[in-house]
Amino acid sequence: MDINKNDHVKHPKDLIRREEEGFRKFNTALALKITNAVGSMWSAYLFALLSILSLPAILVLISPGLKHDFPKWIIATSLITLIAWISQNFLQLVLLPIIMVGQNVIQGQQEAKADSDHETLTYLANLQDRQMKELENQTKILDMLKDRKTN
Repeated sequence: MDINKNDHVKHPKDLIRREEEGFRKFNTALALKITNAVGSMWSAYLFALLSILSLPAILVLISPGLKHDFPKWIIATSLITLIAWISQNFLQLVLLPIIMVGQNVIQGQQEAKADSDHETLTYLANLQDRQMKELENQTKILDMLKDRKTN
């Protein structure tokens, strides 16, 4: 008998086992990797750097006298257009749906874990109730035996 195996206690991985094949398996794995990568501080640093790269061009638009304070390449229209495309089109239109898929997969895993925990705790609570009833019965029997012995 395997001491780590109990029919009433299920591992969350056993509850969420859905055999995925082909594109579905690839899409799930890719969405999780991208979601985890984008949810990191390194991505936050990268996005902050991307945002800061467009700041000089905005400052030059506000105050044209600053034009000579920045290198030409950093205030070039092509760089600003590229940064705008990356932040508005790519990040918002492409990355957002990928992150949502990854979050849905993660949420499914968390729900499976919660279901598993609930089943396990319900089983343990029921088991504890049975044990308490058995202890009460044993106490009654011991009291009866004690009374017989004293009589």
